[in-house]
Amino acid sequence: MNYDYLIIGNSTAAVGCIEGIRENDREGSICVVTDENYTVYGRPLISYLLWNKTTEKNMLNYRPSNFYKKNDVELILGVRAEKINPDKKTILLSDGQEIGYGKLLVATGSSPFVPPMKGLDTVEKKFSFMTLDDAKALAGAIDKDSRVLIVGAGLIGLKCAEGISDRVKSLTVVDLANRILPSILDEKGSGIVQKHIESHGVKFYLNDSVAEFKDGAATLSSGKKIEYDAVVIAVGVRANTSLVADAGGEVNRGIVTDLKCRTTLDDVYAAGDCAESLNSITGQKQVLALLPNAYMMGSAAGVNMSGGEKLYDDAIPMNSIGFWGLHVITAGDYEGEAYVKRDGSKYKKLVTSGGRLRGFILIGEIERAGIYTRLVREQTPLDEIDFEAIKERPQEMAFSRAVRKDDLGGAK
Repeated sequence: MNYDYLIIGNSTAAVGCIEGIRENDREGSICVVTDENYTVYGRPLISYLLWNKTTEKNMLNYRPSNFYKKNDVELILGVRAEKINPDKKTILLSDGQEIGYGKLLVATGSSPFVPPMKGLDTVEKKFSFMTLDDAKALAGAIDKDSRVLIVGAGLIGLKCAEGISDRVKSLTVVDLANRILPSILDEKGSGIVQKHIESHGVKFYLNDSVAEFKDGAATLSSGKKIEYDAVVIAVGVRANTSLVADAGGEVNRGIVTDLKCRTTLDDVYAAGDCAESLNSITGQKQVLALLPNAYMMGSAAGVNMSGGEKLYDDAIPMNSIGFWGLHVITAGDYEGEAYVKRDGSKYKKLVTSGGRLRGFILIGEIERAGIYTRLVREQTPLDEIDFEAIKERPQEMAFSRAVRKDDLGGAK
């Protein structure tokens, strides 16, 4: 079987790619191969599924039920891509099938990183928390008497804690870092969010690590012992690059791509959490494993695969997340001069450098954060706007009339 377009993976980057292809080519054949047994779903919603804030049906409606039919996409579920043969332009699947392609997108995402921890292999109930199946497995293993230990105080670990907090007896989070969410928050912001999470019964052991698992207890490096019934490993993730690497393509921490999302293999593209892209703030190539970036990169890949022209050159680190009703939005980085405002659990940090907004942190009060995000993404010169007004409250009126008319929907 041969297809004009073949996509490995079926998450957000794949959706973007399909929609990008169909912008230019309504007739070309598209096939998606995924090792999961579900149509595309909103992965960030798995914590809300366990929290009973959504349903599996709603998750699987991440795109309308007719999405694949409408876009004339063939979907192969529950089968893993094992090998890319770039010379023959085929991929080998785990069920023995060999499928040919004209253009290939690798959107294989990432996998949990599990560091070596003494005795971890003896833990019967241990889980990751990245997929719908992960969430279902964890839900089936806990109850109101369960004591759960989460290793990792990043986004995945803390969303897991939120999702299962009403289902278990106790929740303990251990992390080697000295604060929670160290990759996206500064010390003050981290402290605010940690205090809020602790108010919901979560206990933290920071600047510490698990030295050994033994007989239903984790001994920390500090000597503290934590008894558990289930363990969630949420230390971090690693990009799934092996398919491209084994085929001779260039990889670093992620699959190396150019601004058109092309890998170093002919007619092979990559997008999403498995791929590196250009951080437009720093000018460095890195993996920016974030949902909006995955969609935009997939879309650019699809346009270029189908003969169009679209550069993916405006990626930035950004996060929008909430914990028990406390909302957090961050973007860019924090190298520069900082304007900081704090009022209780509300926190704002705007970082400028070279006359541009380089990054920001908003906690608690996030209204119209998109204006800040745009300033970071587009690196708008601050002398073209009334930045003093925007510091206090992001508003379109701080932009010049020409900018408002041309770029902000015609605001007067």
